[in-house]
Amino acid sequence: MESISALLKALYLESDPKESFNVSIKMYEKFMELFKDKDQAEVASIAQAELESFNSAELNIAVTGETGAGKSSFINTLRGLTAEDDGAAPTGVTETTTKPTVYPHPNHPKVKLWDLPGINAPDFQPETYLQQVNFKHYDFFVIIASERFKYTHAALAREIERMGKKFYFVRSKVDEDLRNEKRDHPKTFSEERVLQRLRMDCREHLQKAGRSNPQIFLVSNCDFTKYDAPGLVEALQNDLPSLQRLAFLLSLPNLSAEIIQKKKAALQKLIWLISLVSALVNVIPVPQLSLDCDIGILLGSMIAFYKKFGLDDSSLANLARQAGKPIEKLKAVIRSPEADEINSNYVIKLLLKNQKGLSTLTANLPVVGAIVSAGISFVTTYFMLLKFLDEVVEDAERVQKAALEEDGKKFN
Repeated sequence: MESISALLKALYLESDPKESFNVSIKMYEKFMELFKDKDQAEVASIAQAELESFNSAELNIAVTGETGAGKSSFINTLRGLTAEDDGAAPTGVTETTTKPTVYPHPNHPKVKLWDLPGINAPDFQPETYLQQVNFKHYDFFVIIASERFKYTHAALAREIERMGKKFYFVRSKVDEDLRNEKRDHPKTFSEERVLQRLRMDCREHLQKAGRSNPQIFLVSNCDFTKYDAPGLVEALQNDLPSLQRLAFLLSLPNLSAEIIQKKKAALQKLIWLISLVSALVNVIPVPQLSLDCDIGILLGSMIAFYKKFGLDDSSLANLARQAGKPIEKLKAVIRSPEADEINSNYVIKLLLKNQKGLSTLTANLPVVGAIVSAGISFVTTYFMLLKFLDEVVEDAERVQKAALEEDGKKFN
């Protein structure tokens, strides 16, 4: 069973969706390889277990720092929300968090961000603090400061490190520092010099507190595409195990075109498993269709893709508020079906449409028994989901551009 499981992973990781018919033949042949020593039921069971492991991956991110440092704003940003959106973490100049408070991602509830109590207390002790906030529950810690890092930040990092967990120093509200500096020194202002000075100041204070070579990320919660935010996202991804890395990536809001493309690449790889499960598990015969697929799995995957790229009504409403644009303006650039139009009938229509291109494929395949139908079903589902993914990615990119465009300029 372990060898089959490893083969499944290798197959979907190496798949290249950009090739066309030759890939169909190649995918079918690989599909058939799975049944040399195992029957259909066993392969289906293993594939289902692999897919469930991806869907059930949980990630718990702890966010801590002093009161007023921007912990709640950071959490809201990673969840694609503002302070006024439903379910947002409350923000304010006074401490609003007295115990660990969880904020699941709106579209990815397995990804949870935790707002931890501030570390301002004069008698702060990192050992007791970590015990109080249930240290073992979190996968990594983000330590936020809005001004200077202090001994308390370094002491907390040292204790987290001693207990074998990852942590990241984040200097928030960089946009405010730049704005103030530009106001006070308009003639000599240089954004690059100010950012460099902030990094050096943060590094010096942490070194004085015992951190020899601290890595610091300068961010603005108001614009998470600037400064060191992309580097922070990259560091978080690289340091996570594969399943949690995927969960984190897919939970990110569409902050940039690069993130959208990374999400697409990750889902392209995952489609291999989805197609395999759809072709083999609880197959549903569809009238006028010569192949069996699990309509529920296909429908669920399409709806999930739609949400992962922020095209559902709730995500669009949040983005419209953040961008100060009418939601109708964002919806106008979406060319794929609306969320309420993606239903079983829509999936069946796509399957029927894709079946028209199967004649060439089936003419080149050897007849090897009943499993041939499942192989054809697999290939059809695979490319159908890839096409749907391409469409929603293009929509996500258009929506992002529409949200960022200046008023009065036409969007093409």
